[in-house]
Amino acid sequence: LRDHGQAKKYFHEFEGYNGRLDAIQAGILRVKLRYLSEWNEKRRQNASLYTKHLTLNTVVTPYEPPWSKAVYHLYVIRVSQRDALQSYLSENGIMTGLHYPVPLHLQNAYMKSGFKKGDFPVTEKVSSEILSLPMFPQLTEPQIQHVVEKASTFLKLHPDFYAKHAPPSPKLEAHGS
Repeated sequence: LRDHGQAKKYFHEFEGYNGRLDAIQAGILRVKLRYLSEWNEKRRQNASLYTKHLTLNTVVTPYEPPWSKAVYHLYVIRVSQRDALQSYLSENGIMTGLHYPVPLHLQNAYMKSGFKKGDFPVTEKVSSEILSLPMFPQLTEPQIQHVVEKASTFLKLHPDFYAKHAPPSPKLEAHGS
């Protein structure tokens, strides 16, 4: 069950788990846990800055319902020209990430479920459009501004009509409403 069942990153051949925590990892975690609340708050502040400044209508930013408090392990945007934007940002020294690029129903580990390409078209479309921007507690406001400026420059030079065709962000209701 090594690597959570992954043959290579994000490609799961079988369902895998990782429940290991050796003494060294436990010792490091014990020291780091005391900073978790502070780091989570800094991530929230960074996410707020991204959301405030990513104002182009060709970018879909994360939606946070008023009844929740996200910790923003990742800050994932949605753009129709994801691959081109990622290349442009990389050329400008900005590292981004593609997290979960293969939908769960298309993973070999779940082929027995009977689902096939086309069964979840929204999921498949979104998986090709999401891009993780830099996000970590030590990220500074000038660094965020730099990322936003470079992304905005690219998107203004390469306009598309994504916003006219994108589904609206879900307005999730609190349970019991």
